[in-house]
Amino acid sequence: MTVSVVLFTSDLRVHDHPPLTAAVAAGDFVVPLFVRDGAIAASGFAAPNREAFLRDCLAGLDAGLRERGGRLVVRSGDVVDVVRGIAARARADEVHVAAGVSGYAQARERRLGRALEADGRRLRVHDAVITAVAPGAVTPSGGSDHFAVFTPYFKRWSAEGARRPLRAPRAVRVPEDVPSGRIPRRDAVRGVAEGLAAGGERAGRARMLAWRRDGIADYAARHDDLPGDATSRLSPHLHFGTLSPAELVHLAQERGGPGADAFVRQLCWRDFHHQVLAARPETSVADYRARHDRWRAGASADADIRAWQEGRTGYPVVDAAMRQLRHEGWLHNRGRLLAASFLTKTLYVDWRVGARHFLEHLVDGDIADNQLNWQWVAGTGTDTRPNRVLNPVLQGRRYDPDGVYVRRWVPELAGLEGGRVHEPWKLGAAERGRYDYPEPIVDLGEGLARFKRARGRE
Repeated sequence: MTVSVVLFTSDLRVHDHPPLTAAVAAGDFVVPLFVRDGAIAASGFAAPNREAFLRDCLAGLDAGLRERGGRLVVRSGDVVDVVRGIAARARADEVHVAAGVSGYAQARERRLGRALEADGRRLRVHDAVITAVAPGAVTPSGGSDHFAVFTPYFKRWSAEGARRPLRAPRAVRVPEDVPSGRIPRRDAVRGVAEGLAAGGERAGRARMLAWRRDGIADYAARHDDLPGDATSRLSPHLHFGTLSPAELVHLAQERGGPGADAFVRQLCWRDFHHQVLAARPETSVADYRARHDRWRAGASADADIRAWQEGRTGYPVVDAAMRQLRHEGWLHNRGRLLAASFLTKTLYVDWRVGARHFLEHLVDGDIADNQLNWQWVAGTGTDTRPNRVLNPVLQGRRYDPDGVYVRRWVPELAGLEGGRVHEPWKLGAAERGRYDYPEPIVDLGEGLARFKRARGRE
């Protein structure tokens, strides 16, 4: 009897799953295993929104395996200890896992590989499971281990192409003598955002197919449309791996057209950040390109940070974005850019403060995408224009011209019609008094001048 273990991490699906496919093909039995890692819980990364979504995903993965005659084995503890114990009990020859990109994931693979080798077993690490193209599959000429600029990466990534998606296995046989803990329930998690979406592979695939059918065609023209909410909202499913990025690339390319092309480009941006983090794990906490910033600190900065976190900056489109984040555990990408630019450039606050706050709320809070997008906006990352500043008034007028998005999330200003909602401080005194909304915490001109001085751009 041949047995393999599949260690699920950020790949909680049965469709297009190379480790599961390889394990099923290798022998008689498979132990599909998810370990609730105590180190991740201790780090604070298991924020309520992601924990709730994860529980949906685990229940969905178990259901998908049971439809194929299997089941999910859930355990808690140190990943290496748990996997060794399960492999020994099941008398497994191999353990299959998707390659990770974070420093923690890479260290986990090294520890696990050494431990299994000592036990006379083998760890098989599969590439292109959580990304469409493996981080090391395309590298620039000249010996560098990663691309630091997106456009040349996109050209090479496009030429490489995503691998062909795999079918879900028809049957998964799990040894009866491998017990499992209970799959935790979502409704037991406290502090979950009121508008948090449902997780799990079934929900992800339904959204994916609806997006391909009804949304992707207009994506190029509408992806920055704040009130229209015309993005795919697939990012939580990509983060937890209930959807395959390789399958998404192929579905979009089969659909074709400008919208599909623009969507594929965004999937490439995700891979781009993953290959940067894989090569430079320290960028999760350290500047990719130091600008010698002396970020603001102290009581004044702390007050500004609280106003930003609470959506009370006095700049309606920024406040709308921050309130959407709290309510849904998700945020439109244009809103993310505006909120991040305001904190790092206008308020001149360390990007790590913003990144940490986002990770406390975002259901799709991915270390690669979150940290490196924050660095991109802050000008310490891969942006070729590190000193660009997004003006929230101009951005609001452009991407929410009639103020619909602002009024949706900042109900205090619901009585203001049209674009007037973006500059309530310009109202006459009598009219202004009718709205319980704060004055701007900083003048945009003063904030810009402060940033230019800090970066030596005057």
